[in-house]
Amino acid sequence: QVQLVESGGGLVQPGGSLRLSCAVSGFTISRLTMSWYRQAPGKERESVATITRDSDIATYTDSVKGRFTISRDNTKNTLYLQMNSLKPEDAAVYYCKALTVASIAYWGRGTQVTVSS
Repeated sequence: QVQLVESGGGLVQPGGSLRLSCAVSGFTISRLTMSWYRQAPGKERESVATITRDSDIATYTDSVKGRFTISRDNTKNTLYLQMNSLKPEDAAVYYCKALTVASIAYWGRGTQVTVSS
């Protein structure tokens, strides 16, 4: 079974940076399509960034393009989200999601990102 554990969240000032990590166990990350989602209070969970299983193509929601970068380290079986130029509207709980070839989805428990001065 796939297990995902996020880390790296915290409090940062507007304009600051954070790097989120998602440690994957139970499956080889290179065989998974990996995504970051976020959910702010009172809002629906939204997809932030995705990196595909085979070709490592990255896609982003418009609001984070040019500021966030999704990547993975297959040797560490870990997914990352580098977040730069953070804005108050980026504040949310960030979740890691893994999607297998059989379209089975696994989620982590999330890590809180707070952007405030």
